[in-house]
Amino acid sequence: MDDFFTLEEKKELFSLYRHLLQSAGDSIFWRDCQKLKKHLIKAAQCNGLQRNNFGMNPVIRDLQTAVIVAEEIGMKGSCLIGIMLHEIVKGHVLSIDEVNAEYGEDVASIIKGLVKTNELYAKSPAIESENFRNLLLSFAEDMRVILIMIADRVNVMRKIKDTGNEEDRIKVANEAAYLYAPLAHKLGLYKLKSELEDLSLKYTQKETYYFIKDKLNETKASRDKYIAAFIEPIQKKVAEAGLKFDIKGRTKSIHSIWNKIQKQKTPFEGIYDLFAIRIILDSEPDPAKEKQECWQVYSIVTDMYQPNPKRLRDWLSIPKSNGYESLHITVMGPEGKWVEVQIRTRRMDEIAERGLAAHWRYKGIKGETGLDEWLTSVREALENADNDSMKVMDQFKMDLYEDEVFVFTPKGDLFKLAKGATVLDFAFHIHSKLGCKCIGAKVNGKNVQLKQKLNSGDQVEIMTSNTQTPKQDWLNIVTTSKARTKIRQALKEMVARQHAFAKETLERKFKNRKLEYDEATMMRLIKRLGFKNVTEFYQRIADGGLDVNEILDKYIEQQKRDSDTHDEIVYRSAEGYNLQTAQEETTSKEDVLVIDQNLKGLEFKLAKCCNPIYGDDVFGFVTVSGGIKIHRSDCPNANQMRERFGYRIVKARWAGKSEGTQYPITLRVVGHDDIGIVTNITSIISKENGITLRSIGIDSNDGLFSGTLTVMVGDTGRLEALIKKLRTVKGVKQVSRN
Repeated sequence: MDDFFTLEEKKELFSLYRHLLQSAGDSIFWRDCQKLKKHLIKAAQCNGLQRNNFGMNPVIRDLQTAVIVAEEIGMKGSCLIGIMLHEIVKGHVLSIDEVNAEYGEDVASIIKGLVKTNELYAKSPAIESENFRNLLLSFAEDMRVILIMIADRVNVMRKIKDTGNEEDRIKVANEAAYLYAPLAHKLGLYKLKSELEDLSLKYTQKETYYFIKDKLNETKASRDKYIAAFIEPIQKKVAEAGLKFDIKGRTKSIHSIWNKIQKQKTPFEGIYDLFAIRIILDSEPDPAKEKQECWQVYSIVTDMYQPNPKRLRDWLSIPKSNGYESLHITVMGPEGKWVEVQIRTRRMDEIAERGLAAHWRYKGIKGETGLDEWLTSVREALENADNDSMKVMDQFKMDLYEDEVFVFTPKGDLFKLAKGATVLDFAFHIHSKLGCKCIGAKVNGKNVQLKQKLNSGDQVEIMTSNTQTPKQDWLNIVTTSKARTKIRQALKEMVARQHAFAKETLERKFKNRKLEYDEATMMRLIKRLGFKNVTEFYQRIADGGLDVNEILDKYIEQQKRDSDTHDEIVYRSAEGYNLQTAQEETTSKEDVLVIDQNLKGLEFKLAKCCNPIYGDDVFGFVTVSGGIKIHRSDCPNANQMRERFGYRIVKARWAGKSEGTQYPITLRVVGHDDIGIVTNITSIISKENGITLRSIGIDSNDGLFSGTLTVMVGDTGRLEALIKKLRTVKGVKQVSRN
């Protein structure tokens, strides 16, 4: 034993041992400690433990790894004993059966997992493969094994600076970047992930690492000064809001900065976001309240600093699959510098920084995905202080990715799909066109139907036909959201083509009968015929359920209905008529409409097809019932009325003033779908005297914003002024009157 440890290693051994017992608390029984010591001494005496390529003492190494597992990942008990014993089992000093007898099944299971996973890892030459990382997770029978492997690699990376040969260091560092850092990321261990990436860069690209590190040290004073100036007003406002919080500036990892330098092809000086501001709220662990307070802080920050709408990342509403919750925004700080601000609660921060270490206090917080639920279950298991608490983990066979299967193409390419995925899911996973033409598949050489479920290891060859088209019932066959989305999109495109053909047929009939097609009239007809929407109407035409000639006859009837309807507000061309006092005539000489040869006192209605208002160039149209309807001179129906019913046209003009009278006007606004565009538009309308907003409809698609606003306005002057102001709103490209 004396020959196995150097003097320095002995000191470190006792220090680490005390440290570990303190971290483990009562999760390790005293009798297990005594047995553990006995087995370690026996292994050292019979040369059963070997140092690695870097000369690391295996006992010291395992103690260091156990401390990381206990303090930075949050696992205790069986895990720590398993770490300390697995090298002894690998050295054949102790058998798995003996471990099972003396320490229990849980410890034996962890050791078996470590040995098995190490063997799998040793056999795979392509460790940089994303599918290998997933396969490794899928094959692991106990997720604790993966977590221990990550902790061990962090430990090794910390200790190999001046030991071993360069080739071994680079190999270990590359593995850390390719395999262990992504695994840590998937499991929410962001702190360990960043450390692995930085250390990997340090060993593989030493000059780059120290160049960035030195640059960060040089700019630290100015960076700290800027952070303090940026934070000060935010601290004041958030405190005034009555929230408890911490704010800190966090310099981004060296690896992250290096990635940006490469991606943006810019020197160090060109990277603007070298740091992020993190606001951590002391909220109660109530999901609704946490979100509310985070958005409250978001409002405070964006009121103070202009946000970049393209850089908003909302992981509050939909957390990442590894449980990460936070709100990220980028704002324009002093001196025109962009600054990233991260807003989260204490609970969210602990989960983000320490992954599984954030456990007992958050019992029962239900996640959206399989990984979130898994993390929640782990937290519940860890809450129990009993030594056997980790046995709850036994239910996690194929732990993290128990809901996934791995299938192969005939060429041997590996694909990951959700458990329960069908042949049709697989076809759409590869490509939309392949999915749309899929008629079945050969699975392991046998012909199967679209609905055949796939299992891990299946080899799948998709069969297609050029005559195949997507079907509505396919949505009942597939199980993945990706396939459902693609099927819906394909069905929508098919329907759109059918509708376009139906509409084209209808419009051609209109031209043949020399009828003017008016969209508003057609919309009213479609509604009167009992259709819920235009899609349903055109689908009926495409299916042959509606005769186009009958539709034209009903369209003409609808035009007559519109001309004869009496449900509009009746105006009087006398001394003014106030819409807001609908039954009272006023004695003022305002809002006067002079019809024909200076006739006054005639009742009139404003046409719905063009919605004229005071100030528009207008004309009157005598309806069949004898009433007069006022149209704008540029009304879409004006030409048709003049050609067919010229004898019914009468002159009309506005006179006097328009005070007190308001008319409904619909505006169409088109622009970029920027955050705050709706707020800015409604804010302008609310500040305009004599204009009120009656309704607003919004549609957003592929980054484009399209909205219709109905406002009450007195005259064209006010309307034109409003349109001019709306065009100045950031993101607005077009404002037009319907």
